[in-house]
Amino acid sequence: MLLSKKKRYLQIALNSTMDEAYQIIQNLPVSDRIILEAGTPLIKEFGAEAIRNLYDWWGDKTHPQNVFPYIVADLKTMDRGETEVRIAKNAGASAAICLGQAPTETINSFVESCEKNELDSMIDMMNIPYPNQVLRRLKHLPDVVLLHRGVDEEKFNKDKPIPYIQINKVLSVYNVLISIAGGDTIREVQRAIFNGANIVVVWKEFYHSTFNTSSLAKAFLKEIK
Repeated sequence: MLLSKKKRYLQIALNSTMDEAYQIIQNLPVSDRIILEAGTPLIKEFGAEAIRNLYDWWGDKTHPQNVFPYIVADLKTMDRGETEVRIAKNAGASAAICLGQAPTETINSFVESCEKNELDSMIDMMNIPYPNQVLRRLKHLPDVVLLHRGVDEEKFNKDKPIPYIQINKVLSVYNVLISIAGGDTIREVQRAIFNGANIVVVWKEFYHSTFNTSSLAKAFLKEIK
């Protein structure tokens, strides 16, 4: 696994345009605790080139300071696990994401392919009420379990909670890293870390580059210790 269990990470999902992604990257502080995500909309619109560009741009900033440019490809794989992992690897990704809703065969193929290609495997448990039931069926555990309240869930169902409650349920049984997505405020970040998350995914505040992009990232990092 490329990530450290001793660290807490901020994962910034880039979902707008390549120009916006470039500007945001230029304004981010260099930190080995910042993970960049090629979000699903970015990949669907710009293809594997989106992953490749993020790797190059973040690498240009981080390499001089000996920080590894870690890029997550949010493929949301539902089929052809081996093929999609190969695409992510060739584009420069360090990790890829498969949906927990995918067939067990696909998830197994995905995780095994990630291991062979030295990528971190991440399984997105969005819309899965009991993640452990999915994990129980797998031949090999993923490196990261992503507990996720979706954007549409939050938008159209204000009572839908971020699944913090699942953190301890997963960790009590499985030795994996936990990523939390679905909250973007400092308070939500604090709660995720307090409950044991290793990675906090944010995107709203980083959808467009603004004059305070750098200060926002620093503020989030301050809470993720």
